[in-house]
Amino acid sequence: MIDTIKVKKNLYLRRISHHDAHEVFDLIDNNRLHLNEWLPFIDLTISVESTHAFIDQVQKHYSREIVFTICFGDKICGLIGLKDIDMDNQKVEIGYWIARSAQGKGIVTESANALIDRIFSQMKINRVQIKCAVGNTRSSNIPKRLGFMQEGIERQGERHKNGYFDLEVYAMLKADWLKR
Repeated sequence: MIDTIKVKKNLYLRRISHHDAHEVFDLIDNNRLHLNEWLPFIDLTISVESTHAFIDQVQKHYSREIVFTICFGDKICGLIGLKDIDMDNQKVEIGYWIARSAQGKGIVTESANALIDRIFSQMKINRVQIKCAVGNTRSSNIPKRLGFMQEGIERQGERHKNGYFDLEVYAMLKADWLKR
């Protein structure tokens, strides 16, 4: 997997590093109310040190998780990455979040599209899935726009501070992606 993926002019993905910790923490901190509605880790992100710890964890578990910053111009506006990389079964899940000010510009959809192209062309992956909390329509619109098939609902699939979220499960197979 490459460290940088050019999405289009002024939009690229760059493998997260400790150099990004302050900017990522500030982005989370400035978007805390917006992000906290759907993301359970926001309350745990309390300092730059907790962001460094997250980056350490990602780097330590490289075979199971790869995270990229979403860079628009010269600023980080969110994260996108691969989680639960399962090479035995050739499948992976994509997760993402973006600052409120960057929503509605196609940034996550275009970033996910470029990342999926890279996954299917450079990794031995046959299945990509995206899970979105039921009710998080901005998030679930992304796999829909990309032609993913909704396979069902994972009941109480993610624990949040106020209980559990049911998750919509979307999937794309390599053969279907290549036919698009």
